[in-house]
Parts: sequence; C-alpha cells; structure tokens
Amino acid sequence: MTSLPPARIVYTDLDGTMVGPRGSFWHTAGRELTAGPATALLELHRAGVPLVLVSGRTFEQVIEAARIFAADGAIAELGATVAWDAGRGVHRLRGEFPEGFGDQTPMAAMAELGVVEELIAEYPGRLEWHAPWHTTHDTDALLRGRVDPIAVDAWLADHDLGWLTLKDNGAIPATSRMSLDDDPLPPHVFHLMPRGITKGAAIAWDLERRGLTPADAVAIGDSVSDLEMAPAVGRLWITANGAAVDGMLGLIEAIPNASITDAAMGEGWAQAVRASLTTPQLTAGHPPHDEHLSPTGPDR
Repeated sequence: MTSLPPARIVYTDLDGTMVGPRGSFWHTAGRELTAGPATALLELHRAGVPLVLVSGRTFEQVIEAARIFAADGAIAELGATVAWDAGRGVHRLRGEFPEGFGDQTPMAAMAELGVVEELIAEYPGRLEWHAPWHTTHDTDALLRGRVDPIAVDAWLADHDLGWLTLKDNGAIPATSRMSLDDDPLPPHVFHLMPRGITKGAAIAWDLERRGLTPADAVAIGDSVSDLEMAPAVGRLWITANGAAVDGMLGLIEAIPNASITDAAMGEGWAQAVRASLTTPQLTAGHPPHDEHLSPTGPDR
C-alpha cells in the first residue's frame, strides 16, 4: 500500500457533508450546536490548503457559499461548471450533450423535448420537481422522489434519450410541500443531466488547470454522486450519514481509496479535513482504525 503526503487541496460537497441540517454549519446531525466544522475550516485555511466547493447547487449559489467559506473555487450543478477567481474564471463541461442543440442549455433542450414531464408521468407519486429550487438550474433538471436511477436510465435509453442520466444526490427529509406518495423511506434529490458531466470530471479538469495531480487531492462527500469523485483524487471520505443510506456501504467498500468518517455531516467533515492535513493519504485500501477515523463508519 502506497501512502501520499498530506493533501494539497480539498474538494468538498456542501449539503449533508460540510453543512448539516437545514444547511447549518453550526449544528450536528442531531441539531446540537458545534464549533467543530468551523475550527477545522480555520485549520485548513491556516495551513494554506485550498478549499473547493463541489455541489449540486447552481453557479450563483455555490459562488456565494464560496465567499462565505473563503473557498478558492467552486464546482456547480454536479460538475457542470468549474469556477475560480470568485466566479470570474469559468469553464463549462458539456459531457454527452448533443451538438445538435447548438447554444441551448441542457435544461432548455429538455424543456423542448418534454422529457421531464414524460418521466414524471411515468412515475406518478414517485417523482416530481424539487420545487422551488429547480427553477434556476441550467444544466440539470432538479427532481425529488423515490425511484431507481438504473430503471430511469433504462427508460431514457428506450426513448432515444441515452445522452441523459439520472444522478442520485442523497436523501432529504419529507416535508408538507411534497406531493409524493406516502412511504417510510425518505425521498432523494435527483439531477437529470447529460452523461459525462460528473463531479469527478470537473475535479480532474480543475486539478490539471492548477498543475496538481490526483495524489495531491482529497474529496469529501455523502451521496452516490460523490462517489464519482474517487477516481480524480487520492482519497475520498464519505461522512457517516451518507454511508448509513441503504446500499451505500457496499458501494463505498468497493472503492479502494474511499473511507468513512465516524461522525455524520459537519463533524465527520471536520474529521476528514484534519486527517487530510495531518496524515498520509493512502492510494489503496482503507486506513487503520484510530481514535478519529474508522474504515467501517459508526456502529449499526
């Protein structure tokens, strides 16, 4: 097993990872006040290690969050847009978005085709717009519900829409604003978007721009879409709340450079940041258990 020096750059998901309930940086998953994430962020900045936010949020939302957290860059809409220099530098990934749509955005193309409406009709009570946040997205159709992304991708292929894919961006609490069928399982946020646009592809492009290699980088996330960051970095950390989602543990264990934090959300994020600053990053296998981090996550 080969070890790498401490991280030279950290890429992090926001919701459910760096920030906790209702997007709070100051609350644990159990809604208790904590200064842990803020202290870890201060340590990261004092160490001179750049922080890049990688989120499903829109470009404007991620740029604003980057200002708040003093991040060095931002990646929006699950990898669609890479930004630096406070948003003055921008690179957009197209993935498999067909050239035939010209200068249209993927969202405009999907609206022209009526694909979202057809898909929602195919899954009544199981899929809907993630209102009101969906209205400002350019690259992805932001949805919520309880569907199998693999089955949806098969439906897309059958309808000559194989250039699109449905990405799972993690579970969210059910609320009264949703019109989904009752179900004990939590709904998930989904992004319907062109294939080939991933957080990992965006990180790889950003690392090349910076003159860095995957061995220099660490990523932190909590959802299935965050697993796509693993090939682009030396070490991927998944917070305990993400690992607790049904089916996630097996996916994580199949990724040689992925590990799970002991704690959930912001506290787990702080653990991953500190480990990235003070310990070698392993290129294969999981790190040994110690008082801070566990390769198997919390007790279940």
